[in-house]
Amino acid sequence: MEQILMNLVAGAIGGNAAGKASPTFDIGTIGNTIAGLVGGGVLGQLIPIVLPAISAAAMGGNLSVGSILTNLISGGAGGAILTAIIGAIKNKAAA
Repeated sequence: MEQILMNLVAGAIGGNAAGKASPTFDIGTIGNTIAGLVGGGVLGQLIPIVLPAISAAAMGGNLSVGSILTNLISGGAGGAILTAIIGAIKNKAAA
C-alpha cells in the first residue's frame, strides 16, 4: 500500500512539474494532477514487474532507501510523461 501511495504522490508532483515547465504540456492544475496520478500509478506498478528485486523487498516488509527512491522516481516520471502526452494532444487538437 505504501508503494502505491508513493507512486501516486510522486506522479501528481511529476505531472504538475511537467505541466508548469512547459506551456505546451500544461492542462491546468487539476488536469496535471489527475494525469500525474494516473501516470505515476501505472508506471509505478510496472517498474516492480520489470525489476523484481524491488517487488521482493517491498513484499518482505523491508523497504530499503533504494526501493523507495525507485518508486518515487518511477511515479514522478510516469506522471510527467503522461501529462506531457495528454497536454501535447490537447494543445494539438486545439490548434
